Amino acid sequence: MKMVKGLLLGSVAALIASSGAQAADLPVKAKAVEYVKVCSLYGPGFYFIPGTDTCIKLGGYLRADVLANTNSDASGNTSGAGGAQNRFTNGYTWRSREDLNVDTRTATEYGVVRTYVDLTFSWTSDTYGGQGNGATVYSPIGTAAAPSNATSGGVAAGTLGVYYAFIQFAGFTMGKAVSQFSAPWTNYPGNNFDGLVGGGGTVTGVNQFTYTAQFGNGVSLSLSAQDQSAYYQAGVQNLGVLGTGALGAYGASDYAGTIAPDLVAALRVDQAWGLFQASFAAHDNHAAYYGGTELTGHPDDKWGWAGQLALSIKNIPTGPGDTINIQGVYTDGATRYNIQDLSIAGAVTYFGGTNLPGAYQSIGFGMAPDSVFVNGGQQQLIQTWGMRGAFIHNWNPNWNTSVYGAYAGIHYNDPAKSAICGPGGNGVGGSFGAVFGTAGLTSCNPDYNIAQIGTQTQWTPVKNLTFSADLTYTHLDQKYAGTITYPGSAAIGKPATVYELKDQDTVTLLLRAQRNW
Repeated sequence: MKMVKGLLLGSVAALIASSGAQAADLPVKAKAVEYVKVCSLYGPGFYFIPGTDTCIKLGGYLRADVLANTNSDASGNTSGAGGAQNRFTNGYTWRSREDLNVDTRTATEYGVVRTYVDLTFSWTSDTYGGQGNGATVYSPIGTAAAPSNATSGGVAAGTLGVYYAFIQFAGFTMGKAVSQFSAPWTNYPGNNFDGLVGGGGTVTGVNQFTYTAQFGNGVSLSLSAQDQSAYYQAGVQNLGVLGTGALGAYGASDYAGTIAPDLVAALRVDQAWGLFQASFAAHDNHAAYYGGTELTGHPDDKWGWAGQLALSIKNIPTGPGDTINIQGVYTDGATRYNIQDLSIAGAVTYFGGTNLPGAYQSIGFGMAPDSVFVNGGQQQLIQTWGMRGAFIHNWNPNWNTSVYGAYAGIHYNDPAKSAICGPGGNGVGGSFGAVFGTAGLTSCNPDYNIAQIGTQTQWTPVKNLTFSADLTYTHLDQKYAGTITYPGSAAIGKPATVYELKDQDTVTLLLRAQRNW
């Protein structure tokens, strides 16, 4: 019996093993492969992310810029080593940039959910600065550090930029995007040059929480709260503390912590003939203390504001695709809604030649903060007005030329002028006279104007590849006159001696090659 039982168990085990082996040999059904499918819901270039109902689009550009007669890729020679107009001034500045943007969209029962991010990777040449002892250092204020004994070669600035990063859902925009105050062309009515005055910009985006209502027929209204600290603070200047450098007469920036965001409203009409937009912004100026502690007291907050009108007319009789873009702006204590790039017109120190006997060179000043105040006094808001515009003509599908211009006027009220120039307007008793003296001063007035004119030509030999040349002339019309004793600057090699106060001019050429993808 034991022998029979053993044979039976062995046979069953053999059958089980055999059946298992046969089952393993049977063909197994392969898992379905997820192929990338075109998403036609949101226009060309979108694809479904495999395994999801979300569509994605990748895009960007590669750009190479060379600028003549400037130390900055973003503005002309109006300050710093560029404005020195000497051996510290660059004959050229070079930048290479790669831009990557990712756009995702998902249809939901509440509408489309969209996310968008735009990243830039840039490599930009920088500037040599003097150390006051016959030695120089590369990029003294740049993002890449150089050895303290560097006298040749140097380290250029490689940077990562986060331009846009926002979510859109049910009419809301949340994150970093172009300000709703800005015209659709931001800083570029018909140009590539970054430093135009005369309107809002935020080309690289500003943090915001916005709701946009669509009324049909191209009419929309946007209401927004946006961060003021990154791009919309021009300065609340404490004149009781003398600043450093050539603009020391305008005091020191004395901001307190951020309390209120800027409040923006924009009404827009976008139709086949073109576009009209009216924008308004309210801006809180929140200063810190007169002195170093709470015991010294502080000025009250003052709300400033800005208003802007923008108009674009398309397909005008001069040719197919020709366009006129124009905008005008007025600000009261909200300067950067007019002068977005403060390095071009909001903090000007520009040197030039002179024929005045006894003067070493000439110098032009200009500063455009939001407000100024003195110890124990209240903030005095600065008023500005301006415009920018362009006419763009298409010679053929491959060539176009634009002519553009911009203007900004900066005005200080009487209490602000008195604090800077003294009660008599002659510099005596004011911060300007305290820094530069009054011996040769014949007119003390911090008001000034900036005027710009330029032209750009673009050639697109093949789709998405464009070469452009952009020439910009900038004129500083300042209201100071006479001579001053400038304290000198080691960083730009300027001696402490007598300078004539005089209007200044500069020209910048931007050459660009850009491949969009």
